[in-house]
Amino acid sequence: MQSARDEILGRLKAARKTKPRDMPDVQQSRDPVQGKEEMIRAFTGMLRLETGIVHRVENSSRAKEKLTEIAKEEGLKRVMVSTDDVVAPLDLPAWGNSIGVQVMRSGDFAGRDDYKDAVFDIADAGITGADFAVAESGTLGLILDRDQPRLISLAPILHIAIVPVDRIFSVYEQVMERVFKKDTYPGQFVFITGPSMTGDIQGHLFKGIHGPRKVIVILVG
Repeated sequence: MQSARDEILGRLKAARKTKPRDMPDVQQSRDPVQGKEEMIRAFTGMLRLETGIVHRVENSSRAKEKLTEIAKEEGLKRVMVSTDDVVAPLDLPAWGNSIGVQVMRSGDFAGRDDYKDAVFDIADAGITGADFAVAESGTLGLILDRDQPRLISLAPILHIAIVPVDRIFSVYEQVMERVFKKDTYPGQFVFITGPSMTGDIQGHLFKGIHGPRKVIVILVG
């Protein structure tokens, strides 16, 4: 009599001999969004469908004004910020001092444990830039490194991302071509589409189980 194990192995062996079906070309299976303003509208609409919040401002000065509004609305007292090429020029420590918000950076902590405690338990929000944004899905793309630590966009209950509009691309493939076109690949890269959500618990949708409960994007430009 054939055992369950033998039956499963037999099915797996048979499956290997089955000729795979022709898969459609991803690029040809959908119509890419064209034009900068159209991409901005598409990104905004898709992220809002994922319950993300999107603001658009003219320049960096307006971005800091919008951050001030958000800090007041959300009652932010302490924030953890990245030092990537979008956030660093904003001088958020000085901004925080001017409005009574404590601004922390990963480099401010002597040890990893102190940093982890701060980003998980003390920070009311994490503020980062973004390397890319995908119009077709409302997705952010972050290359993670010492200036863009993963925990800043993952651990706090609120993630605020500042995104220059010239970093919005139509489809995923355009982003991946740019991420992996160099000889040296990034150590880590992550896509973020709206707040963290799961439906694994008795089929009910929960936010904030594996990451931020709320995502706010400030588009600059």
